[in-house]
Amino acid sequence: MNKVTLETPKATSLIDIPINLDWLHIAELMLASRALDTIEEQELVPAKLVFNQFSARGHDFAQIILGSLLTHPHDAATGYYRSRPFVMSLGIDLDDVVASPMATAGGYSDGRDIGVVCNYPNPNRTGAMLFPMCGGVGAQYSPIAGWAQSIVYHRDQLKDSHYNGAIAVSMGGDSSMSTSGFWAALNISTTHNLPHLFYIEDNGYGISVPQTEQTPGGDQVANLKAYKNLHIIEGDGTDPEQTPALIKEAVNYVRSAKGACLLRLKVPRLCGHTFQDTQTYKSPEFIADEMARDPLPKLQAFMLQQKLITAAAWQALETASVNKIQASVARAKARQQPEPGKLTRFVYAEQGQTQLRGGLAADNHRFPAQSSTPNPTGARLNMLTAIRKTLDYELETNPKVIVFGEDVGPKGGVHGATLGLHEKFGRHRVFDTSLSEEGIIGRSVGMALSGLMPVPEIQFRKYAEPAAEQLTDTGIMRWRTNNQFAAPMVVRIPGGFARRGDPWHSMSDEVEWAHKVGWQLAMPSNAEDAVGLLRFALRDNNPTIFFEHRFLLDHSWARRPYPGDEFVIPFGQAKRLTCGDKLTVVCWGAMVERCESAAKQLDIGIEVIDLRTLQPWDKEAVLSSVDKTARCLIVHEDNKTAGFGAEIAATLSEELFFSLDAPIQRLTMPDIPSPHNIHLLENALPSEQRIAQAMQNLIAV
Repeated sequence: MNKVTLETPKATSLIDIPINLDWLHIAELMLASRALDTIEEQELVPAKLVFNQFSARGHDFAQIILGSLLTHPHDAATGYYRSRPFVMSLGIDLDDVVASPMATAGGYSDGRDIGVVCNYPNPNRTGAMLFPMCGGVGAQYSPIAGWAQSIVYHRDQLKDSHYNGAIAVSMGGDSSMSTSGFWAALNISTTHNLPHLFYIEDNGYGISVPQTEQTPGGDQVANLKAYKNLHIIEGDGTDPEQTPALIKEAVNYVRSAKGACLLRLKVPRLCGHTFQDTQTYKSPEFIADEMARDPLPKLQAFMLQQKLITAAAWQALETASVNKIQASVARAKARQQPEPGKLTRFVYAEQGQTQLRGGLAADNHRFPAQSSTPNPTGARLNMLTAIRKTLDYELETNPKVIVFGEDVGPKGGVHGATLGLHEKFGRHRVFDTSLSEEGIIGRSVGMALSGLMPVPEIQFRKYAEPAAEQLTDTGIMRWRTNNQFAAPMVVRIPGGFARRGDPWHSMSDEVEWAHKVGWQLAMPSNAEDAVGLLRFALRDNNPTIFFEHRFLLDHSWARRPYPGDEFVIPFGQAKRLTCGDKLTVVCWGAMVERCESAAKQLDIGIEVIDLRTLQPWDKEAVLSSVDKTARCLIVHEDNKTAGFGAEIAATLSEELFFSLDAPIQRLTMPDIPSPHNIHLLENALPSEQRIAQAMQNLIAV
């Protein structure tokens, strides 16, 4: 008796769509959300049991309607810090919703993340999945665009009819439309006509900044009306009759595979940005107008008018909601604190502990045979050809591998690593993207969460910086969701000096990725290692940065015979190039050839170790060698200060201090960008001669 069919109001120009909603359930959710906000503000925040409190009063009604319509098993959504009523409408456990802001054990992060930063894996596919929310404004947009693209890929390329009608929804406030993430996602989804619903809650403010400071004229949606392939719907987000009709129209539009839709609903923010925000930047008249637009009294009046509930039953429902939340708060207070002994778990994938959502492992994907023993055949290949050949084989044998980036399609990449792959595998598997690194990595997140293996390319190392937020959020995803989500991918990044250097195309700075939580980092020095490391990364359950050194791509020393389609090199296994007992030299990337050549030329007992991967790095191999030689020289291209050599030196000092016969030495680039003039570059880089001299000096100490 609590369901009612509404006709679209005649005052609007909306499509006439019947709407069946369980109004009693909607009221229950809304009252529970309000009760939780009140109890947090009046009890839990003052008691310092909750530290980050974001009320959704005013936003709540429309959010709950939207969540009630996301019933497809392959629907997915991204929210933000004010999306809690929406999350509740998806079916998340109420006790977890209450307890997570209190940072107790369990919940959706086990105390690792801010409580309002929710996630909902919904592993039984009973409706929409909620991506792990991000703390950064606008970071939610491009990942869900990747999910929208994956819907089309699963449906059309993998021929999975279960994806028919699925949609991707991104939630955001009006001010989030100013971010690069919003524009990246808008370009992705409109260019490809993807099933993406941009759901915008317009309360007129970004914290304290009004819309007039965000966009010309103070109306971003009006400025988007000329945007191609974007259907725009807008209206009131507080009216019990109009709001459901608007939301239903938008959802139906996207489900019908017509393309992207932006739904902007005007809603009041009946609170400060956070509980601590006094809103002194709003006039009393403005606040009074907001209060008059509160959707809760409107909902109550509507349900009474439609005879969906009596006044007494409404009062009983309010009381029951408060009691329900208070009981949940009591249970939350009784929960244990997170166990400190588990604090470092799930930075990386653990054997037998596969994440609930994301990556090939979560879908039990099976790979062809592999071996750590090379089976070299044919002529020596340069590293560029070896990378291309490996990508070719993995694309051929795994339909879930997708390669993309700027110029990787018909052009074959600015370095030629993907030459011919677009023609062979088609535009849905090897394709170009817009010039947006934020969008390239962001869409990779959504693809990975859908069970694909994205292989995005960042054209040069320096250009990864616009994607820094997405890269960071990807790396910490497994840890901050307590292994509920992970987004394995392989990000190919060429970098380092080539025939010339410069500050823009020749940056190395690999230490940043070694420091990024959750990322693996491979830096092959030759074609054989490139094959083994890349194949391992493409089959692994962790996100990986695969650094392709520009100087080595066609360098004669780096050429090797192709080691076979089964060859893999597990990460964290260094390679010893020369043996000796007088000095250990640790190096990687383009410095390996120079160190090996200098050691062979001197022939005085020098052991050269190529780390091959920096995260993880083979600490045991280095410690064993230095324990034998009692001396260590570390050579790398990156700047000296806080370069990865400092990590190795610190480890040796901590664990082998009394075994050392000489100070640990580092030979690196000075703390400058890569210079363009060839003579300046040669002077900045560790040359073979300088390496040889450093070896001799250290042995002589």
